Amino acid sequence: MFALLGLLALVAVDYLRPQEYVAGLRGVPLLHMAAGLALLGYVVDLRIGLTKLRRAPHLLLALAFFAWCILAVTLRGPGQAPARAAALAIPLAIYLLVAHGLQTFRALEILCGLLLALSLVLAAIGVHQGLADPACYRVTIVDGDMRWNYDGRPCETRLDCEADGDPGADYSCEKEGLFGTSSINGRVRFRGSLEDPNELALVLAMALPFSFAFYERKRSLTRMAIMVLAAGSIGLCTLFTQSRGGQLVFLTVLGIYFVKRVGIAKGLALGMLLALPVLLLGGRSGAEDSTMERLECWWVGMHLFASSPVVGIGTGLFIEHHRLTAHNSYILAAAELGLPGMVIWSSNVYLATKIPVAALRAPLPPVARIWALAILASVAGMAVGVMFLSFNYKTTLWVYIGLTAVLYGAIRRHEPGFHVEFTRRDLGAVFLICIALVASFTGYTGWKLGW
Repeated sequence: MFALLGLLALVAVDYLRPQEYVAGLRGVPLLHMAAGLALLGYVVDLRIGLTKLRRAPHLLLALAFFAWCILAVTLRGPGQAPARAAALAIPLAIYLLVAHGLQTFRALEILCGLLLALSLVLAAIGVHQGLADPACYRVTIVDGDMRWNYDGRPCETRLDCEADGDPGADYSCEKEGLFGTSSINGRVRFRGSLEDPNELALVLAMALPFSFAFYERKRSLTRMAIMVLAAGSIGLCTLFTQSRGGQLVFLTVLGIYFVKRVGIAKGLALGMLLALPVLLLGGRSGAEDSTMERLECWWVGMHLFASSPVVGIGTGLFIEHHRLTAHNSYILAAAELGLPGMVIWSSNVYLATKIPVAALRAPLPPVARIWALAILASVAGMAVGVMFLSFNYKTTLWVYIGLTAVLYGAIRRHEPGFHVEFTRRDLGAVFLICIALVASFTGYTGWKLGW
């Protein structure tokens, strides 16, 4: 399958961001090149009959979401509409190519294998960074972006860096990582969208169930070793990110997977056993300040929604009304896109969950059930994790939504009678969930902040 090659390159570039630390690749539009390669491969696959032209279950919902995003920013910030539309092109392209370009279990396993391999690489980088000795970094602002320039002097605190540093300069004492990365406030991170420790923890935990699925597909010592390595390295990296949301996702993924696999009692016990070290050791100092900061962002988001409940304040314009983003995908959707946009975005997540659930309930072959369970754990973890992150437009989210479409297409290739649709009843359920979330977030933030 020619589309698969381009898609693998597209996902790898999006995760690893080589253009940011390989001098020869700076300025090269690798994401767009890989997307073009995947599109060309899809056309070739259609031409020679390797792939059939079909509609993914959430195609209309995905198109409606991106169209609403462009409409919202056009109405609220017309000058920024072209830039926002260009930024949305990559996640939309990734969803369309993944959801329609891959239609077999073999392709599904290859893509899941890549996601797992990338996560293992990122976890290794995170663990290396977490174990590194701290050093001084000079912090500068360039074109509104914070830059961390490695100083090289060892330190224990920021005061050590300032003592012998340039007068008036800002310094930070951080851990040096591979590929020019560094920690932030002692929390490990990577690059690009994974520069946020919370997003790094989420992305790693979402790939963990794939290691279990590969072991179930073919039990061997090698695959058992990979499974143990994945659980250990991802758990340790999550610990080093000090992300409370990441810890919750880690627990959610393990809980759902093992509860479904071995039953409620044994599953919860096994999930808690694996997650216990991360939960016990994963706290961080200053967490109270972070919590209050996040509550303030939520409160602002709810009041922005109240000021424009139909079309919102415009896609990507939250930070023009507050110094930070919403730190909650459901609130961000409501604030920037209004209630219709929130419902459309939530419907995509809802359907992405409904597909593997339906597969687990149907009398399907073992391969379908194994991958349905793994993908359900991943998507459920994502649905929990985005409660603490602004993840609506992230390419990783749309890769996983597309992955549920690959599962659906692969099942239908062998079982044409398998159908999953987004019905009016589903829309009504999502609408009520969104109303409940808006009411809950508004009441909770007002109560906690006393406003």
